[in-house]
Amino acid sequence: MILDKINKTGDVKNIPENELPMLSQEIRDFLVQKLSVTGGHLASNLGTVELTIALHRSLNLPEDKIVWDVGHQCYTHKILTGRKNDFDNLRKFGGISGFPKKSESDTDCFDTGHSSNSISAGLGMVKARDLRGEDYTVVSVIGDGALTGGMAYEALNNAAKLETNFIIILNDNNMSISESIGGMSKYLGHIRTMDGYLNLKADVYKQLSGQTRVIEKIRHVKNNFKQFFVPGMLFENLGITYLGPIDGHNEALLEHEIQEAKKVKKAVILHVITKKGKGYEPAEKHPSRFHGAEPFNIENGIPAHHRKVAAYQDIFSTVMWKLGERDPRVCAITAAMADGTGLKRFRNKFPDRFFDVGISEEHAVTFAAGLAEGGMRPVFAVYSTFLQRAYDQIIEDVCLQNLPVVLAIDRAGLVGSDGETHQGIFDLSYLSSMPNMHIMAPKNKWELSDMLKFAVNFDGPIAIRYPRGEAYAGLVDWRAPIEMGKAEPIFEEGGVLLLAVGSMVKTAVMVREILAAQGIACSLTNARFVKPIDEEYILSVADKHPLIVTMEENVLSGGFGEKVRSLLGEKGCNTKIMNIGIPDQFVTHGSPDTLMAMLGIDEKSIAQKIKAELDRMEDKR
Repeated sequence: MILDKINKTGDVKNIPENELPMLSQEIRDFLVQKLSVTGGHLASNLGTVELTIALHRSLNLPEDKIVWDVGHQCYTHKILTGRKNDFDNLRKFGGISGFPKKSESDTDCFDTGHSSNSISAGLGMVKARDLRGEDYTVVSVIGDGALTGGMAYEALNNAAKLETNFIIILNDNNMSISESIGGMSKYLGHIRTMDGYLNLKADVYKQLSGQTRVIEKIRHVKNNFKQFFVPGMLFENLGITYLGPIDGHNEALLEHEIQEAKKVKKAVILHVITKKGKGYEPAEKHPSRFHGAEPFNIENGIPAHHRKVAAYQDIFSTVMWKLGERDPRVCAITAAMADGTGLKRFRNKFPDRFFDVGISEEHAVTFAAGLAEGGMRPVFAVYSTFLQRAYDQIIEDVCLQNLPVVLAIDRAGLVGSDGETHQGIFDLSYLSSMPNMHIMAPKNKWELSDMLKFAVNFDGPIAIRYPRGEAYAGLVDWRAPIEMGKAEPIFEEGGVLLLAVGSMVKTAVMVREILAAQGIACSLTNARFVKPIDEEYILSVADKHPLIVTMEENVLSGGFGEKVRSLLGEKGCNTKIMNIGIPDQFVTHGSPDTLMAMLGIDEKSIAQKIKAELDRMEDKR
């Protein structure tokens, strides 16, 4: 196999040109085979094989720099830099990341995981290069979906002033996670369909291959020529040289165009057209489903493990659909994640009240504020890690004006395989600091339904955070009505009080069982609200429990436990308190169960900590 010749950075340059198509196919076969077992970002990587090969053959890594926007399309890059033997442990604890990681390789020049930052990072590297008098090439690779993010436009605006080389590759596959939407998508779509321009340009370059001087002489003519075929010339009018569009699966043409782009003494955009999921029919037909694929059967692409129980996203989907029927004020917003957040049914039923704003969480929040000001009840469904991007907008445009915006925070807590950039472990802390914000977390699937119904009828900013995956179906007999700021006592036995938030209620049930087997009495209360906390209840039970244990799947700093500790301290309570949560660190990739054990927040670790603390308390008596 040709792929056997690729063992370290630079080996791909030794592959004869006539063998490159076979190498591309072997890489695709390799990715399908490995990801069918491990899961991962398949479709995006299948679409960028030739582009990555061309970059590696045209650049000198690690001296030259490639910044991958988001980074989920970096698998071929990892293969070409000597990491193909590590793919059996892709995204597993202790294995390689699914995103670029400087700690893995000196060819990964920038850690990424969120969208629309590659041009800004690349531009910073270009300025650093020039200030230090160095000479290397910087390439930022950004998808058309990421180009909907406002940060990308801010960077383009600054890049337009450059008088030195900076290459921006626009990987255009008409997709982000779901299909790209909005004005930029339409603009690029118009260019994509210019077959006459695309084919004529390719034919001209083919005829002039190797005749660099001739190509340079026709550059001005070509720019005028493009005016007829590319209405607006958006990038050129900004002051950025535009090359393309070109076939992103023609490796030879890509190499040629990258070499041409390296000669331009300013910012240059190379627009390449690729097909997400290329080479694997199920991924070509269903690119969204194979964006972040679970293990699957290669023959038909069907997931290897069929989910038989409802996920929190399923509950959210059903309740939103019902709320849309009952209340014409209810509308839904997503930032390019309609399928992932469970809004597909709402979109299909109420298209006029469904808004996909693209990868632009900042805009989504302020847009929601505008809807609320206009009398609607907007629900913005967003992954916890991506809501961080809209911190200022939540404060200034929602909380400051006390507007009834519902934040449905999906993937809260430890999400696992995507690692540091995707763990949803900060939302309780940063949202708690905002005046007028109210925060809930459901213990099980029924409580999510009740909280969502409560939220859309609440006159102010309110957030509901819930985890990824299977919805807890326990504690079915405990379903007290939702009251603002009120906790829900479940078991009242004295001794230790487990005061748990959201997903940690399930863990608390298991902790209680472990302690009961050791003869330790244990009460359990569902906190329900993180802001405001139920001060009245906490103070009323403090004297009845020598040890209060708060439990949250959030960083300890600024979290629920700190609020309880502060309250007890202010009121002079002598009750001992233990805060269980995530320490002050970023959390690597791995299964949630593995990570919880590593962090000491699984049921066994918590029970051990409680038993040890009770023993210390007994020794002091």
